[in-house]
Amino acid sequence: MAAPKRSRRKAASEHSNQAFERLAEPLRREIKVHCYRMLGSVHEAEDLVQETYLRAWRSFDSFEGGSFRAWLYRIATNACLNALASRKSSQRWLPHERAPAAVQMPDGTPATDVAWLEPYPDSGLEGIADDAPNPEARYTAREAVQLAFVATIQHLPPRQRAVLLLCDVLGWAATEAPTLLGGSTASVNSALQR
Repeated sequence: MAAPKRSRRKAASEHSNQAFERLAEPLRREIKVHCYRMLGSVHEAEDLVQETYLRAWRSFDSFEGGSFRAWLYRIATNACLNALASRKSSQRWLPHERAPAAVQMPDGTPATDVAWLEPYPDSGLEGIADDAPNPEARYTAREAVQLAFVATIQHLPPRQRAVLLLCDVLGWAATEAPTLLGGSTASVNSALQR
């Protein structure tokens, strides 16, 4: 009798793994872009996407239904907030702001210890519509706007950065963000108004 139970559990586990993959894989690119916006580093974003998917896979059995996308964003956002909290500095700088080693950055950090902002790879941006007349202009405009946006939000506190990305970039309602981040709708609205 133990053998049929074991095979049922194995079948259920395989079904669960397939269900997770079917739900999670289409969201991988947008989760990676979200992590990049939060962190300003493609490499850190890739690491945190892996961490997000591992955490989600491990706790998939506890997923209570509802929006899988929101659940996955919650895991990714919390992973990013934890990574930012463990960093020495939550800011990244644009490469043109580099300075010689003897120079101090505005926060007093030596320029050689600063984490520089990385542009997002072009391969991850395919399929995004734009109105630039030619490929070179399109590339230049896209990279400039993206770097400027990511550089700007790096100056925000981590939680405010998360609120801005979730509500203003991803279009989530201010009433949805507190379920991902904790807190209240009023605290989300306050963060958006700053």
